[in-house]
Amino acid sequence: MASQNFKQVSLIEHPVISKDLTILRDASSDTAQFRAALKRIAIILAYHALKELPLRTFEIETPIQKTTGYDIDQDVMVVPILRAGLGLSDALLQFIPDAKVGHLGMERNETTHEPEDYYSNIPKGVEDAMVLVVDPMLATGGSANDALSFLKKQGAQHLRFVSLVCAPEGLKKMEQEHPDVHIITAAIDEKLNDDAFIVPGLGDAGDRYFGTV
Repeated sequence: MASQNFKQVSLIEHPVISKDLTILRDASSDTAQFRAALKRIAIILAYHALKELPLRTFEIETPIQKTTGYDIDQDVMVVPILRAGLGLSDALLQFIPDAKVGHLGMERNETTHEPEDYYSNIPKGVEDAMVLVVDPMLATGGSANDALSFLKKQGAQHLRFVSLVCAPEGLKKMEQEHPDVHIITAAIDEKLNDDAFIVPGLGDAGDRYFGTV
């Protein structure tokens, strides 16, 4: 469903998401539990992010008779923001295994809380593809803003941003900088704290996913 406060945001509500978000938020969840819960939520979010993909028709033959078949008529590209986004991209590839994959490397400056770019590798065809930029957390919106701006400069026209948990501050930045980008998320949390972490949040998603806490 669309968020009442942020028109470009689809807040996906589902009993499985509620259960798995609890696992993600719980500090006592181990790495295996965290990874499994993240992947289950990611697949649900992917379903919603890609529901407007165009289809082409062609004829197939069942064991009984000929009928109309369908295939997706647009390339899909998944672009994780490194490194935390890798967990989401791995899950999305289970849903869309033939998707192309790009990478954008950004790390948070712990003093300024702003992103710093260190790597980019985007496949050919970004101009026409449905591009899913994925990052588990949308906090200040700095990394997401930089990633989307970079991809637009590369020619991307069909962009979606997929995240597990968003802060209102990050959504406001996206609303200002990229009002044309549809955001799909499982939760909109309360706020950012003084260290620019989402509250209540789920901690550092990358560290928890990769077991480097």
